[in-house]
This record gives sequence, C-alpha cells and structure tokens, in this order.
Amino acid sequence: MIKRNPRLDVDDEFSYPADTLGMDPEEMRRLGHKVVDMVVDRLQRRSSEPALVTGTPAELMEALGGALPETPLDADDSLELLAEVALAYQQHGDHPRYFARVPGPCSFAAVLGEWLGTGFNTISASWGGGSGPATIELVVIDWLRQMIGMPEGTEGVLLSGGSIANVTAFLAARSELGRGVSYFCDQTHSSLHRDLIAMGCIEPHMHKLPSDDNYRMSIDSLRAAVAADKAAGLTPVMVVATAGTTNTGAADPLNEIADLCAQENMWFHVDGAYGGPAAVTAQGRRHLGGMERADSVVLDPHKWLFQPYDIGVCMVTRPGALERCYAMSPEYLKDVQATTGAVNFGNRSLELTRRSRALKLWLSLRSYGAERFRAAVQRGIELAEFAERYIRQHPDTWEVVSPAQIGVVCFAFRDWQAGEHAACTKAITDSGYACVSSTMLRDKSVLRLCTINPLTTEDDIVQTVDRLAAARPR
Repeated sequence: MIKRNPRLDVDDEFSYPADTLGMDPEEMRRLGHKVVDMVVDRLQRRSSEPALVTGTPAELMEALGGALPETPLDADDSLELLAEVALAYQQHGDHPRYFARVPGPCSFAAVLGEWLGTGFNTISASWGGGSGPATIELVVIDWLRQMIGMPEGTEGVLLSGGSIANVTAFLAARSELGRGVSYFCDQTHSSLHRDLIAMGCIEPHMHKLPSDDNYRMSIDSLRAAVAADKAAGLTPVMVVATAGTTNTGAADPLNEIADLCAQENMWFHVDGAYGGPAAVTAQGRRHLGGMERADSVVLDPHKWLFQPYDIGVCMVTRPGALERCYAMSPEYLKDVQATTGAVNFGNRSLELTRRSRALKLWLSLRSYGAERFRAAVQRGIELAEFAERYIRQHPDTWEVVSPAQIGVVCFAFRDWQAGEHAACTKAITDSGYACVSSTMLRDKSVLRLCTINPLTTEDDIVQTVDRLAAARPR
C-alpha cells in the first residue's frame, strides 16, 4: 500500500541550524502568492500586450545587470523587475496573435505542475533516486502513446525539445543498425541535419532529397536514392520523415516510407515535433497516417500540447533500444539502480541529472482530460482553414501558395516584389499587434501563419491579414 506524504517518526523539537539561503515561512508564502498573482494578472491581459518585444543589449544590461549584489536587495523590486523587464522583452508564444514559427500556448494546470516540481526540487534520473517522478514519466509517455495512436509497448523519454529528442532517436538507430546513409528532404527541419553532423556523419552518409510539388518527400526519389547508394556500396540505415513540416504543415508519405524501410531493413524515424500532436484528432490522424509504424517518433508538447517550455519526447517502438544505446552502471550508481523491473530514465538518453518534465503534462491531462486537448488541437486546424478561406476571398491582393495543413497556411502577395513580405512582417511585429513570419518555399518568398493557439479568434486572423495588406510598400 502506497502511503501519501510519508513522514519519519522524529522529534519535532529537534533544532536545525538557520537556513542561510532560506526565508521566513511567512515571507515565503507572501512572495509565492505575489508570484501567482503576477502570473494570473499577466494571463488575463496577454492579448493586450505586444506579441513580441525585443530590447537592445545595452539597455537590457543596464536595467537588469550592474555590480554583483553583496548584500540582499528588495525581493519585491527584484520580482517586479523580472516580470516587467526581463520577461516582457521576449516573444510571447502564448499570445493569441503570435503566428510566427510555431507558437507555444501553455495551460495553467501545466504551469502549476511545473511550479510544484521545481518547489520540491524534483529529479527523475534513477528509480532509486526518484521512483515517484519516474512513474509519472512512464504514465505520461503511455498516455501520449495512446493519444497519438502508437503501438502498445512503445517506450520513451522526455527531453528538452525536438533537437535533442531527434538526436536521441538517431543515436539509438545507429546503436541498433550501425553506421550508414540517412535520408531526409529539403523540407526537413534544419536542426535534424545539424544533429546528424554533430553525430559525426560524413557527407556521403547524409542524403538530402528534393521535395515534390507539395513540399513532401518524394517516395520515388527516395527509392531511387536507396538503390543508387546500395549499388555504390553504401549501406542505407535510416529515413528521416516529417509529420507536419514547419514550413507548410505537410506530411511526408509515411506509409510508403514505412513499406520501404521494412523492405530494406532501415530505421524509420518521424519528426513530429510540431505536427505530431495533430494525431490526437481524427482529421490529424488521417493527415499523418503511417506515423504509428515508425521505429521512433519525436513530439514537442511545449508546442501543440499546451505545455510551458521545455518538454520534448522521443518515443521508440523497438523495446529496449534506448537502454541498449544509453545504459551505464558505474559503481557509484549501483545503489539507486538495483530495483528489478524499474526504469532508470538516466539510461534512456544522454541526460543523467534531469528534472521531471512529466509533472506538468500529467497534471494538465488530469485537470482537463484528453477530450479538451483534442478539441483545442482541432481548433488550431480549423483556424488555419478559416485563414485560407479568408485569404482566397481577396484574390486581387493574395494568392494561397500552400493550403491549410494541420494549423499552417502559406500565402503571398500577387506580383510580390523582393523584400515586401519581410517588410510587412516587420511592420506588424513592430506595431505589437501580431507576430507573423515569412519563409521561402524553394525560390518563392511567402508569408506564413501558424494558428495552433485555441485562444485565437477569427477576427484576430482577419485583422492580421488586413494589416499585412495595409503594410505593403507602395
């Protein structure tokens, strides 16, 4: 029987030395309540704040720096300086009109889970050192597995985000299959190419393929590249596919890639850092069909699963592959790794000392339920479709370059000139009303909206598109 809040039978009158870095309990409560009030106040007014504010290095250093404090400074003043300057001068990914790159709207229950873990100084490295947090992580990974439709027995580990989660999967693939050629396309996130380079992959072992007319990996080009590399004496080992590209939201032909990987005994990896959570909805699962057949999948819950930064997840469907790659058992860890059948998360990635990133997701899933998560993700999909319809209603001004796909739509001015899109994104961002990014689809400059914040309204989209049009240089 598990006891809640186990306590030692000790003498409460025992005298402890004063905590040099502590505070009086009443002061701790007062300041803690102040922090909660500051956060809730900010959440209530966030839509009236600028979506992004950037300061100059000199001004921010002057406001936040200065000589090393040798004696205590006023705690209230320091908290207010943090909130009003340091935390104000940044992108606000939870702003309803933050449409750039990939927003990061987070739920308040998740914030509470993060606070509680930090307050308890929680660690999730070994079963012996953190069996409770480790259990929470196991539960969260299995809940995620169920939500996106991965097979039973899928294992995983929570990490800082997509860059580290992807390289964690890549190293596991190398551990299982050895060195060889990895295939990806020109729409694959740039951090994955960097991951391969950091692993020591050489140029012949990184095969970059051109995308097709829909900005997806071409299965015909992939088959041809695998055949050519085999004929040249190289060993194909991994295909890196994308479930929702950052540029357009497109999904590579995942089922066809899975078939080829099975035929050629290659590792099938899917980067779903942004788009993977769309699979919690029926519409998204159709768009990402085949993701469930992957050997490894990466998600970023701090994007479309409404968690505060940072939390990524690497899931692997080959049982034991993560431990075979990363496990170690030095003598100084033997006393915390002895429990039979227990999971030591320090043996599932390169992170040994690691905080518990699972608490916030566990608490938010319990607080809201999976149905509300599905509804929030579906809302993001529908907002992009609304944006596409509105843009198409103004054909004299706009053209849709890439249609709405799981929360992303790309569009451009008719007869656009070089620099126009960048000028418009700067104008609307500088105004504070919204933050929009531009990108390149091959040789074409486009504007891009990523609409995954469920607090965004249709009017937010209409006003943003109209303000972009009004900002066009004449």
